Amino acid sequence: MDIRLSDEQVEMARQARKFFEKECPPAWVRAMMDEDRGFTEEFWDKLLHMGWLGMHLPESEGGLGLGLMDLMVVLEEMGRALMPGPFFSTVLLAAEAVREGGTALQKKGTLSAIAAGRLRGTLALYEPEGGADPGYIHLTAEADGNGYLLKGIKLFVPDAHVSHFLICAARTQDSQIPFQGLTLFFVPQDSPDMAISLLPTMDATRKLCAVEFHGVRLGPENILGQIHQGGIALKKALQAAQVGLCADSIGLAQRAMEMAVEYAKIRIQFDQPIGAFQAVKHRCARMFEEVESARSMLYWAAWALDQSEPEEAARAVAAAKTTCSEMADRVVSSAIQVLGGTGFSWEHDIHLYLKRAKANEAALGDPVYHREQIVQMLEKSSAGGASAPGGSEV
Repeated sequence: MDIRLSDEQVEMARQARKFFEKECPPAWVRAMMDEDRGFTEEFWDKLLHMGWLGMHLPESEGGLGLGLMDLMVVLEEMGRALMPGPFFSTVLLAAEAVREGGTALQKKGTLSAIAAGRLRGTLALYEPEGGADPGYIHLTAEADGNGYLLKGIKLFVPDAHVSHFLICAARTQDSQIPFQGLTLFFVPQDSPDMAISLLPTMDATRKLCAVEFHGVRLGPENILGQIHQGGIALKKALQAAQVGLCADSIGLAQRAMEMAVEYAKIRIQFDQPIGAFQAVKHRCARMFEEVESARSMLYWAAWALDQSEPEEAARAVAAAKTTCSEMADRVVSSAIQVLGGTGFSWEHDIHLYLKRAKANEAALGDPVYHREQIVQMLEKSSAGGASAPGGSEV
């Protein structure tokens, strides 16, 4: 497994950083935090012209046909800039769900429109009763003639208020297995009997919504793929999105570390920079170690998904989400310790990075959830007499 970046990917990252330094400076991010929409159409068009909306979409649907690893390079830079807006919800939630579960006709109509910047979408997953585990999905889709009625509430739906459609996960069959008995529905945002409201959040760089379905009627054409079979596509889409959050976390942690190092060089105490003190030097070194270690986990997970290795991908994604989430929290917290009281002022951007890190940690399964997934996979491997990657006995 070669996880070194190619020359093309290095250039991709360089171009992305140059773009965000110009188009997404901290002052603009703060302005978008105060806006309900959280982005502008002008900025969305610029993302389109960079080709990023269709990076991971097939060429047959108007995309570039690049791998997930290529997209991760850009997502790191988005995290570094704390980029606001519905890119993540559209490209790594909605588009991936359609790509993995849609019919040929649904893919052609939806993915090509996303790649062209005409459609934005999101995924409605969480419910009031539980978290990221699909076993908590209880929103019902009742048969009504040749269609279905959606009844229930979805919470923490990213950017639902600015999306043209939602992919809603509903339970259409009882099952003790979380990903079984689920159906994904394509729901237009202007559907009657559906209410969308913004939720207050800690991280204002991303907007989350509550979506209420009061008997939203959908026809059979609104079923994404096949009835009762949405769990497979949902699982794959969530894995891609979880890896995307890892990339975002690494990008923001990298920037937080750089802020701390820059400050340690110029902050003078006892007639010398604080970076000369061993405690500060070692804290900065530790931040570097944690960022680089987590980046290796990200590359492993992205590689496994690109290579279509289901079992290894499942392990790698769960391990990466846990590692990158906790790493970002620790690194940004350490950066604030280096900055001291300066880091707690509204004028300094570092606390925005801490809020985004905390939000990423909770999104799409926190470390406790993903560690439990790892335990279950290890138990399954042990029962089957399998060995873990690298040859060690599980």
